Amino acid sequence: MKKLIAGAILLGASSMAFAQPGCGVGAMIWKGQSGVAPHVLAATTNGTFGNQTFGMTTGTLGCQTNQSVQSMAMYMDSNIDKVARDMSRGSGENLDTMAVLLGVDEADRDTFRKVLQDNFATIFPSSDTTSGEAVDAIVALLEKNESLSKYVAA
Repeated sequence: MKKLIAGAILLGASSMAFAQPGCGVGAMIWKGQSGVAPHVLAATTNGTFGNQTFGMTTGTLGCQTNQSVQSMAMYMDSNIDKVARDMSRGSGENLDTMAVLLGVDEADRDTFRKVLQDNFATIFPSSDTTSGEAVDAIVALLEKNESLSKYVAA
């Protein structure tokens, strides 16, 4: 049993080593430092103060986003549960609203919905995921997608 717990902790720590804390006060405090500890501390600081969404909506705290992403972040802040529900299904008015806020062309909307649905567990890894964390994950996913990256370019 101890080996199982130790393995789970090691797996969690190793995945956190590659996770980026995004922007916010924590990312600014620990900027330029690498390794597990600074990343965990930055993410914890951001989570404790809940400032990533504020930074994204105002373009401060090291958050450099375009107006569309800022609008989406504000929408997510008020509608996170509804967006999560629609995202898990791959359809719904809240997901469509996000696409409109990001300026996703009609031709790219099916791809947008599919990418978000297929990566639901990445965007919402736990029931405690904040809107700022979800927006960070969405932006990161869209940036990696050739046809969707143009909608989140800063």
